[in-house]
Amino acid sequence: MTAAPAPIALDPLARDSAAEGALLRAAGPVVPVELPGGVAAWAVTRHAEARDLLTDVRLVKDAAHWAAYQRGEVPKTWPLIGLAVPGPSMVTTDGAEHRRLRALVAQAFTPRRVELMRPRVEQITHALLDALAAGEPVVDLKSAFAFPLPMTVICSLLGVPESDHGVLRDLYERFFGIKPDPAGIQATVAGLNAFVNDLVAQRRSAPGDDLASALLAADTEGGVLTDAEAAATLRVIIAAGHETTVNLIGNAVRALLAHPDQLVLVRSGQVSWDAVVEESLRWTPPTSNFLFRFAAADIAVGDAAIPAGEPVLISYNAIGRDPAQHGLTAELFDVTRDPTRHLSFGHGPHVCPGSPLARLEAGVALPALFARFPGLSPAVPDEDLRPSPSLVVNSLLELPVRLY
Repeated sequence: MTAAPAPIALDPLARDSAAEGALLRAAGPVVPVELPGGVAAWAVTRHAEARDLLTDVRLVKDAAHWAAYQRGEVPKTWPLIGLAVPGPSMVTTDGAEHRRLRALVAQAFTPRRVELMRPRVEQITHALLDALAAGEPVVDLKSAFAFPLPMTVICSLLGVPESDHGVLRDLYERFFGIKPDPAGIQATVAGLNAFVNDLVAQRRSAPGDDLASALLAADTEGGVLTDAEAAATLRVIIAAGHETTVNLIGNAVRALLAHPDQLVLVRSGQVSWDAVVEESLRWTPPTSNFLFRFAAADIAVGDAAIPAGEPVLISYNAIGRDPAQHGLTAELFDVTRDPTRHLSFGHGPHVCPGSPLARLEAGVALPALFARFPGLSPAVPDEDLRPSPSLVVNSLLELPVRLY
């Protein structure tokens, strides 16, 4: 094995995710990186190696294997601690325990059950478009459309009232951010925990006809969920159930407006909206970097070796444009591309169970939006759009568009 190169410091402001992904990919299939606060990790940057490592049993989700954290070198006030060590749920467990917790969630998001949600998704979509049509000609599409659609859908499933949607958006935007504010991250995590704990308590005392109540009532081989497991699971469902789709819709709209030749192909029927969704997922994945897995043993990858006890992040930014998987035009947004499989929803045992719902929502939202507003155009130059300052989510702070 060769000596590990100097770590690449990831930009906490995410000012040019595509360039950073290319830099990581060029450095090797797995490369040492430095996160905010000087936290060391390894980034997986290429498709083939990511596919292998995502099914490697030596990479585990249990933070008990994170040596630096166990030694106290990573404080509980680290801005990304809520993502790296989020609590007892399907995203932090492996093996039988992971299968038990995941099964409860996966049952709600099978392709058949998701398809049954289509009428509700269409209803919410058209109500939002009606509201846009009644308003001003220039609007922030993220706030007015891309966010409320998936948040309303997931909260409807869980029985969460609309009055709480704004609170959840604020909490999750701060949760996914990287602002070095120890008191702030503690308050954000406490706020999220309080919300889901209250939801668990409410459904325990008064079950309803909703997914939260069904999760609490379900009895698996390992028994019913504890309150801690239920709260952590609900936090994951709310986060994954809205954040991924917000970014998917926003990134797809931005890409189409920046590539009008591609939009013509879709509008003419030469290319399907499903192809737009898949190319958007590949080209600008909703999750830029996924934290964390931990090496339970030394893992050799090519000429590099990930030592036992070190954390590993999956850099979907880098992987999505890997020319070894997607060809020499991997850097281009091309909706006519042959459908080569991407990994933007993960792979292996921890593949995102909510991906059918995200695809359905985007597949309904995008054609409906462009049909209602055929003159949709950018309200500011593409280069003036500001990314959300996050190492984790691939999103824009705002997406100003002109509807007419």
